[in-house]
Amino acid sequence: MLATRKLATPAILLCTLIFSQLAQANNREIEVDHKVVTEHKTQIEGQRVAYSATTGTQPVWDDEGKAIATLFYTYYQRTDVKDQASRPLVISFNGGPGSASVWMHIAYTGPRILKIDDEGYPVQPYGIDTNPYSILDVADIVFVNPVNTGYSRVLKDTDGKMPAKDKQKEQFFGVNADIKYLAEWVNTFVTRNNRWLSPKFLIGESYGTTRVSGLALALQNNQWMYLNGVILVSPTDIGIERDGPVKAANRLPYFAATAWHHGKLDKELQALDLDALLPQVEEFTLNKLIPALSKGSFIDAAEKQAVIAQMARYSGLNPQVIAQSNLDVSTAFYWKELLRDEGKTVGRLDSRYLGIDEKDVGDKPDYWAELTSWLHSFTPAINYYLREELNYKTDIKYNMFGPVHPWDRSDNKTGENLRLAMAQNPYLKVLIQSGYYDGATNYFDAKYNMWHLDPSGKMKERLSFKGYRSGHMMYLRREDLKASNQDLREFIRSALPGQQSARYPR
Repeated sequence: MLATRKLATPAILLCTLIFSQLAQANNREIEVDHKVVTEHKTQIEGQRVAYSATTGTQPVWDDEGKAIATLFYTYYQRTDVKDQASRPLVISFNGGPGSASVWMHIAYTGPRILKIDDEGYPVQPYGIDTNPYSILDVADIVFVNPVNTGYSRVLKDTDGKMPAKDKQKEQFFGVNADIKYLAEWVNTFVTRNNRWLSPKFLIGESYGTTRVSGLALALQNNQWMYLNGVILVSPTDIGIERDGPVKAANRLPYFAATAWHHGKLDKELQALDLDALLPQVEEFTLNKLIPALSKGSFIDAAEKQAVIAQMARYSGLNPQVIAQSNLDVSTAFYWKELLRDEGKTVGRLDSRYLGIDEKDVGDKPDYWAELTSWLHSFTPAINYYLREELNYKTDIKYNMFGPVHPWDRSDNKTGENLRLAMAQNPYLKVLIQSGYYDGATNYFDAKYNMWHLDPSGKMKERLSFKGYRSGHMMYLRREDLKASNQDLREFIRSALPGQQSARYPR
């Protein structure tokens, strides 16, 4: 006997549809493909600038054309210029991995910045102010939030289920997966916004430097999109090895800058300007400390004592501590040790910041004083700014740091990829920017990256370095905000194409 099926009446179907729509409306989900445009005016370098701000989401598609994620972005476009096509476009990423594109957005290159004092410390009540040094006068900017950062999210599959963690990792959460999907996303963004003729620049901060180094080649070789410039802000190792003696020794110039800032050097060194002190320390690091560390326990006793004495003089540490560390003083220990006698610790990302631990003993701080301050101030500022000034309203939580771990760091060849991109593209230039007080990605490691990015030396005239008297986010300090944006402005102008052919001359 066959079972009979009762057909749904139109009224039942209508109710079902209404309940389905209500259920969907009550779910906290980001719109997959959506944007809001607002119009603004500001003053940059004394010049009046009119611009639009587009906030929205754009899908990430798989190989079959199905939306598997959506990325939240903010796109600033100057509107008072005649030739939009020739305007440079700067594509901006932060790092982590897992960090939203918030830090450079509202503290560095964007037209609005966090309220902050001249030395770069956030000011209460937290909010947003005008950025008179933004590069928006010379370039349009898009700030991109990778998957699970900001409002960007992984999407449910066709069955309404979230992909398994392993599948998400394979698609998004690793050095090469990250680069692959972002290159596709950038291609779509450039196409939708008619920016193929524009000179293009990538800027990345911290892990974002790994990201943009890899993207430089991925965009060229897989998307046929050639760049004019890549800017590395507080760079990571980008796959360039600097282990062993080099890793240990390269910390000393950072130690010296930090000790100088806190007045922990002897009178002779303390009387020097930082720009006069650091070259001394760098020369000692390269010519004395690396060779000494390379000799290990077989170093001559007299040489070892001389090296210890000089390390102590430059770092502000007790010679006994350096000897007990076998000349290899970790950064975590340094943050705890330098001001231990004052009952203070120094910050990891910016050693100008001070912290207070439960106990003065120990080999690392209880917390990162600078990151606590930044999360305290940036979080309300970005949430207010996006919702109230840029009119982007959603119930999705803005992830300052999103769930992206475990991150697959294997097969990191991003430094080599950047070198190859430069070799393939005769007009691709690279600018490196670092803060002297950054203990997470120290400035001397950044210089080392630059020296070893192109072992042949044939492209070194296209590599440049700029240092600043601030930390990981060197642009927080007012003087450095002005200087670093001006350095970007000059770099962009220097990398704009002329009428020359894209080839190497004989």
